[in-house]
Amino acid sequence: MTTDGKDATASPEGADDTPLRRAIGPKLLILFVIGDILGTGIYATTGQVAGKVGGALWLPFVIGFVVAILTAASYVELVGKYPKAAGAALYTQKAFQVPFLTFIVAFMVMCSGLSSASAAARAFSGDYLAEFTDFFPPTLVAILFVLALAALNLRGVSESVKTNVVLTVVELTGLFVILAVGAWAVLTGDGDPSRLGEFQAGGTGYALLTSVLGATALGFFAFVGFEDSVNMAEETQDPVRTFPRAIFIGVAVTGTIYVLVALVSSLLVDYRVLEGSSGPLLEVVKAGGLDFPPKLFALIALFAVTNSALINIMMASRLCYGMANERILPRALGRVLPRRRTPVVGIVFVSLLAIGLVSTGEIAGLGDTTAFLLLCVFAVVNVSVLVLRRDRVEHQHFRTPTALPVLGAVTSLILAGPLSDRPAHVYIRAGVLLAIGIGLWVLNRTVMKARGEA
Repeated sequence: MTTDGKDATASPEGADDTPLRRAIGPKLLILFVIGDILGTGIYATTGQVAGKVGGALWLPFVIGFVVAILTAASYVELVGKYPKAAGAALYTQKAFQVPFLTFIVAFMVMCSGLSSASAAARAFSGDYLAEFTDFFPPTLVAILFVLALAALNLRGVSESVKTNVVLTVVELTGLFVILAVGAWAVLTGDGDPSRLGEFQAGGTGYALLTSVLGATALGFFAFVGFEDSVNMAEETQDPVRTFPRAIFIGVAVTGTIYVLVALVSSLLVDYRVLEGSSGPLLEVVKAGGLDFPPKLFALIALFAVTNSALINIMMASRLCYGMANERILPRALGRVLPRRRTPVVGIVFVSLLAIGLVSTGEIAGLGDTTAFLLLCVFAVVNVSVLVLRRDRVEHQHFRTPTALPVLGAVTSLILAGPLSDRPAHVYIRAGVLLAIGIGLWVLNRTVMKARGEA
């Protein structure tokens, strides 16, 4: 992995012309990346991944880690080359110069955030909350959860970011509890190591392949988040040098934690029990032999999934606001609450979509929808790296070996394709979301033409 560019002393594009404050240093960026990746994926979908693959729960997370590293390398090259906010949409536009494709990529990223937040809402209303009360219907709780986060977003970004920092520390604590439970189980001889090589499909061949790929495609939901960090490029100190270390360390740390948590989960709990729970890590705590209060762990998990939902609704509402300001979506979606200076219409719009998702989907389907949408985006980003090699910039930057974006594009397409044995309703849900976006695009273009603005 090398640096590339014409002049090592030249200032990177966007280094000095941003109106934003460069307040994020190297350590804070690493924490941001880790906090953005951790959350609902590991706390809520571990059981569904186990249901697809069996006791070999660790394998999908290992494969997911490899795929994440491949695509992370592409993001690192592109954010170093173009240290601007906008992420995948910016790279797509620079590579292909097709506004409609750029819109589709941006809208898919926005929708992935909504489906992720909806999966978190479903996880919040499930077995973790049931440790305290099961009086209210889960769907109603999930809807109220989305409305509460929308209200926090409307109040202001400062309150949202401060809440995010606290919740990131809490969710890390919960995963360290799981690792402590696993270490205790190994030391005391508890658990069943034979489960670690047990495949749900059994035998070999096509059934085994599709079960592993299906589990990996769903498990990949746990790795998404690192792609959001590139949107902080204009608020990061020396982004060309800072991002490679931050993204690779962030993905490596979370990947290692995920694989260890998967090993502990399978060691202590049968995959059928994990599959049947919307709070699978709670089952691990209960089976671990340590005297750790299940209610306390359930509370930690509730904080963790709240963090994921908060980050994703923030991201989706800001993307909606940005696209409206760029005249890609109707201008009304860019309206700001006068007193709070928050994108009120964007927040309301994405919250309504999230309510529709939590009303019609479950954790596994919503998580799989998130992964599918982002895998499609990742394929485009990996191809964009190769296309943009012809665009030379004046400063040195990280350059990933050509083989990595090629492998990243191929693996992303494989996991997004039919070999992953994804349920049809996932494709239908993604299609409906995109249809809504395309409808808004057409409406906006029609209005602009009528006004003579197009």
